[in-house]
Amino acid sequence: MGAHIRVIPEWFGGGALSRKDLHEAAEELTAGQAALIAVGGPTIGKGLDKALAGAAKVVKRAVEATTGEITSELQEALKEADMVDMHLEVDIIPVSDVDRAKEFYQRLGWRLDQDVAPLDGLRIVQFTPPGSAASVTFGLGLTMAAPGSAEGGLTVSDIVAAHDELAGRGIDASEIWHGPPFPVEARQPGPDPERTSYGSFCSFTDPDGNTWLVQEVTARLPGRV
Repeated sequence: MGAHIRVIPEWFGGGALSRKDLHEAAEELTAGQAALIAVGGPTIGKGLDKALAGAAKVVKRAVEATTGEITSELQEALKEADMVDMHLEVDIIPVSDVDRAKEFYQRLGWRLDQDVAPLDGLRIVQFTPPGSAASVTFGLGLTMAAPGSAEGGLTVSDIVAAHDELAGRGIDASEIWHGPPFPVEARQPGPDPERTSYGSFCSFTDPDGNTWLVQEVTARLPGRV
């Protein structure tokens, strides 16, 4: 990996990371990796501690990490430090019969947030899945997309329990499968034998044919909340 050097903590500014943490992180970087980070030192202010923290985590996670991997992680950390948070709030889906769609999503057990018609030709119906930070909206005058053309993804902690609940609510869900969700021919019957996170699925459609893919997630990939 090459000779190690001590990176001067002041290159990274002060703040979120203590001097001790800066030194410990810096001492694990190779000369080449340290140089990559130090290059940005004089010109980058905001979020630099966060950037170093991100780079240091990579080194501590895999001491043999390549310079390219360190650079990529650092760039992402720097990028995130200066970005405004954006949270997915609403997904608009196209339906042909608003009342029929409303009855379906109520049967799913999703929370009805609103059903309003503020103007002629405009109706807004919003539902939120249990535990979700994002909602689904449909109605009149909201989208030109063809009914049934939407596809969405839902995550659950237990694919078998979720499938049983769908069936219990009278929802015609597919059988559970594992393997890649696409192409369809690659799917294997039943849950993933190891119950690997992101590995098991089922799906269902609303009355218009809008598709919901349900995926079991028990451990998030790095960087995902």
